[in-house]
Amino acid sequence: MHEFHDLPVQWISSVSIQTNHGNFLDTPQLQKGVTRFWLIRHALVEQNARMRLYGAMDVPLCPDSLVAQRWMYEALARRLPRPALWFTSPLSRTQQTARAIQQAGYGPHEWQVEPDLTEQSMGEWHGITHDTLPERLSLPAHPFWSVSATELPPDGESMVQVCARVGACLDRLAARHAGQDMVVVSHGGAIRAALAHALRIHAETALHFSIQNLALSVIERLPEGWRIVTVNELPMPVPASSDRVGKTPAWAGQDAEQPAMVAPDFRNC
Repeated sequence: MHEFHDLPVQWISSVSIQTNHGNFLDTPQLQKGVTRFWLIRHALVEQNARMRLYGAMDVPLCPDSLVAQRWMYEALARRLPRPALWFTSPLSRTQQTARAIQQAGYGPHEWQVEPDLTEQSMGEWHGITHDTLPERLSLPAHPFWSVSATELPPDGESMVQVCARVGACLDRLAARHAGQDMVVVSHGGAIRAALAHALRIHAETALHFSIQNLALSVIERLPEGWRIVTVNELPMPVPASSDRVGKTPAWAGQDAEQPAMVAPDFRNC
């Protein structure tokens, strides 16, 4: 074992000033007593809604996906912490997703509705078909979002404003519930806004994140600042039986002989 006198001078300096060893994520288990947000995007919405710009409209989930992706809800139920506080946006698709996770094995739990965790409002553009949107834009659309981060729809809000709204909400919840786990079922735009706030990056940059339906992102609020634990983590497959150790795992709820990565077709949902 090296003693300090065996180390170069610059190494001694870095060792002596290191004060946050306790915040390194070196073990498989997350530290208890940390203010932590478990952010989940709601499930897939039905086809007619997907054909239009729905933003902050209250649209229903795809009923077929609720059945076919039951294993994903079960995986999330196993993955999420207990105990935890639960939050949703005011929109029914987040509340229905939260209920489906709880019914899939997490167990019943009350949630609080937090208006500031809702999706970007598209204002007067709500309900228009996607092909009619470009003619209304004042700025080129973001390559991975319907509009630029600074585009302000009439009577709506820009993604920059969404980032400010969501960021203030996270700060408020973190201060109110310090040291607790919080499960937040929200929206793709709002979760990107949360990442923008945690990383202190512009909304335009945060829109490069992929946030898929039922994906989990985890962020922590420590005294030193925000930390990202995981982004867009999809529910994990589990072995169908113990004799499949070392083999390609099957998705929970599927027959072991079926391909694990075949996506269901919900075009007629």
